[in-house]
Amino acid sequence: MWNALLLALGAGLTTMIGSLTGLVVKNPGPRFISFTVGFSAGIMIFVSFGELLPGAIATEGIGFLKAHAAFFSGMAGYFLIDLFVPHEYLGQHDHARSEENSHRVSSIHTMERTGVLVALGLSIHNIPEGMAILVAGVKDIHLGIAIAAAIAVHNIPLGLAISAPIYQATASIKKALLWSFFSGLSGIIGACLAAVVLTPFLSDAVMGFVFAVVGGIMVVIAIDELVPAAKELSSEHTPIVGVMAGMVVTMISLWLLE
Repeated sequence: MWNALLLALGAGLTTMIGSLTGLVVKNPGPRFISFTVGFSAGIMIFVSFGELLPGAIATEGIGFLKAHAAFFSGMAGYFLIDLFVPHEYLGQHDHARSEENSHRVSSIHTMERTGVLVALGLSIHNIPEGMAILVAGVKDIHLGIAIAAAIAVHNIPLGLAISAPIYQATASIKKALLWSFFSGLSGIIGACLAAVVLTPFLSDAVMGFVFAVVGGIMVVIAIDELVPAAKELSSEHTPIVGVMAGMVVTMISLWLLE
């Protein structure tokens, strides 16, 4: 349990790395950010379909139909969060170097509001990610490490997405880092909630259902958030190369950890 909580904390706080990168490197290339976001999406998709869903199906008392029902319920639940929580995402704000976005962030107030909205939206989105790390880490620390790595990789450009507009608007390093820290901390909050709620009921069947739900959540994050953001940042082949690289690296790492 403690190892899983530490994984969630480490993955969440990698937003600070992105924030520091945004403050030190003023103009990180869109291709680099696009590749890292696609890389994270590849990890999440591979882990979901290659580990979490098959593991749930193989769990005694669950089987094919119940596992897929849980999987799709995870997708639906995350979609509802995304639908009703107002937020802007990485590919929607000024890091995408487009004419549309440059007009959107033309005022200082708009830039600061963009950063705050990204931070608040991602804070809520990070809660189920922390839960995913906790559940996977308790069941199998190697799988927990793989999921934490995926979340950590995509939290880095997200930290940059939070801090850059706030810093540009306020010229305050402290404020930019504080909002990034706040967003990253929500992952450990989600992990702690999972620990408190799930610990009394942990069993193979419960873990199987949770695995399926978490798999559905991660697929939605990858397809609805990460891949479109990566395509927005670089419309060439960089995003799909990142996705494929993420899948290959995850496959090799899981194979070596067997």
